[in-house]
Amino acid sequence: MKQLALDIGLATVPSLASFFAGPNESALSHLKLWASGQTRAPVPTYLWGEAGSGKTHLLQAVHHALTEQGHAVGWLDAHTMNPPEFQDEWVAVLMDDVQLYNAEQQHTAFNWFVNALTPRTGTPRWVLAAGSLPPADLKLRDDLRTRLGWGHVYGLQVLGEAERRAVLRQEADARGLFLSDEVMSYMLNRFSRDLGSLMQLLDHLDHYALQTQRALTIPLVRAMLENE
Repeated sequence: MKQLALDIGLATVPSLASFFAGPNESALSHLKLWASGQTRAPVPTYLWGEAGSGKTHLLQAVHHALTEQGHAVGWLDAHTMNPPEFQDEWVAVLMDDVQLYNAEQQHTAFNWFVNALTPRTGTPRWVLAAGSLPPADLKLRDDLRTRLGWGHVYGLQVLGEAERRAVLRQEADARGLFLSDEVMSYMLNRFSRDLGSLMQLLDHLDHYALQTQRALTIPLVRAMLENE
């Protein structure tokens, strides 16, 4: 059966606490230690994995954690046009979807990398990057590719069926929303199965159920789609 993808925005801020680690516990533990300030060793970290493995969630969660602590952070992704020069006040630089970087973005990423590890002022900064491929397979300029693979490298795995169901159940319970096995199966069988899309769908359904004062059922899901 053809799966559908909803083009809807996230209403909640990604956090490390809300990330269901599953087989990716070592990567999550590493990021929690760093974002909490318990360790700030200037060794870069690179996350890689296929779509839906949680790379962007983790980078956004680290960004949110650091800014909540009052820190300035550099952010670069494939949608960043005219990226800024490296800023001395940054405590970290975060680079997402590096496999999609054009020549200018690769130049910026390399410049940020060098300035982060050998800053003019202060201590070295943390570099956290993510891409869809392991460093050696990235089609990037050699000096950037080798630096991305220099430090900690974590390959993220997409959650399995049972783990996806556990995440949906956990998120529904957190919202005070009753999610039956029937509705969960409907969601998993008819919509994009990557975790980010499922979380967006659940959030959208939660808001729609509140607006219509109806329980979360398969007819409600169909009604929401008809009103999109």
